[in-house]
Amino acid sequence: MLKAIQRIARAGLAGALLLCAGATGSAQDGEKTVVLRAAHLFDATSERLRSDAVVVVRAGRIVAVGADAAIPEGAEVIDLGDATLLPGFIDVHSHLTLEPDENYYRKTLNELMRNPTEMAFYAAANARRTLEAGFTAVRHVGGREFIDVGLRNAIAADLTPGPRILAAGNAITATGGSCDRPPFPAQRVAPLTQREGVCTGADQCREAVRDQIKWGADAIKVCASGGVLSYDPVDVPQLTREELEAVIGEAHKWGRKVAAHSHGDAASRLAVEAGIDSIEHGSFLSEDTLKLMRAKGVYLVPTFMALDWVESHADGYPPNIAEKAHVAAAAHADMFRAALRIGVPIALGTDATVRPDGHGRNAMEFALMVEAGMRPGAALLAGTSNAARLIGLEAEMGTLTPGKWADIVAVPGNPLTDIRATERPLFVMQRGRVVRRDGISLLR
Repeated sequence: MLKAIQRIARAGLAGALLLCAGATGSAQDGEKTVVLRAAHLFDATSERLRSDAVVVVRAGRIVAVGADAAIPEGAEVIDLGDATLLPGFIDVHSHLTLEPDENYYRKTLNELMRNPTEMAFYAAANARRTLEAGFTAVRHVGGREFIDVGLRNAIAADLTPGPRILAAGNAITATGGSCDRPPFPAQRVAPLTQREGVCTGADQCREAVRDQIKWGADAIKVCASGGVLSYDPVDVPQLTREELEAVIGEAHKWGRKVAAHSHGDAASRLAVEAGIDSIEHGSFLSEDTLKLMRAKGVYLVPTFMALDWVESHADGYPPNIAEKAHVAAAAHADMFRAALRIGVPIALGTDATVRPDGHGRNAMEFALMVEAGMRPGAALLAGTSNAARLIGLEAEMGTLTPGKWADIVAVPGNPLTDIRATERPLFVMQRGRVVRRDGISLLR
């Protein structure tokens, strides 16, 4: 009963946010029917490619799929030729509100000096590039000043283009932990507070979750272990079992899923035992922890794009961070192969903000997973139906099936034989509105 009430409440909020979008979004076409044709179709219900590549769209939703779909008279037919239709891609580890920079020190200074309004403009540009790349939805796992919540609302109100956003607000972290600020002198830079996710003890951590939800969080991010790009040891658990249980239990009570930033095995094990929904990064996960994740249905979000960049450009970081980058990257490859062998559920997440060219190149993650040993079809599922299931939106997106929102991407040729085709979208549709066609953006 409680879960049903939570779903109704969240649906009501979503509906309110989309009232303005409906006036100028998919509703602008009324009952206009659009028919998409191509050589192939990957509907994300399996790893197979279909040849009956016809999708019928009306009022922003998919109404029929397959060669035998009825096509109403007067429908607009878009023939995409030798291409593959896929569900809109989903990135479950996004930081649109953070600006990439290959210079670590300049990036740190910019994040310190830019005010929230300026950061919001950068975030909007990142959102646009991400949508143009075929990513029609993202889970935003942590930022500052609730810019992600504001950006989500602005996109929903059709004020700026971008993917649908599930916002997490501030990440929940221990004092001095991976998601706390660097150790700036407190006399010059005010330390973060509980409202901004920094907590000690179960009660404070529970209240920090409530703060994020109060100001609009759809999901919760918790930093369970140290990080690669932060100043702390990468493998140290940073929250106690009681603190993790408080965070996860409170979030679940409010109907929010929880993602754990965690590289270290001990911290990840604590989070999995406490009921976490996903482990982000997971560089040092042991086989025992991976087996427990499979048994409990906990997703791995490997974020290859970030680790690939950090490892290959480690010399540009402070020495202690560079050392962690090399060690984490080496362990991560072995961990991922073990996860595939064990059968851990995997969802695509990029942490794209780590790369200076990351926003808009999110589809690179597909190829990096395949290069690490994943089947191309499984990688495509990770960025579509698996990702939708992880973030709790599988009823609305993630597959090309009737009733889902018409979030659709077309890529050239066959992505099962050329996975990098995902990086060259010819066509992008979001909720029935075409935002990219013939490889050219139509966004105003």
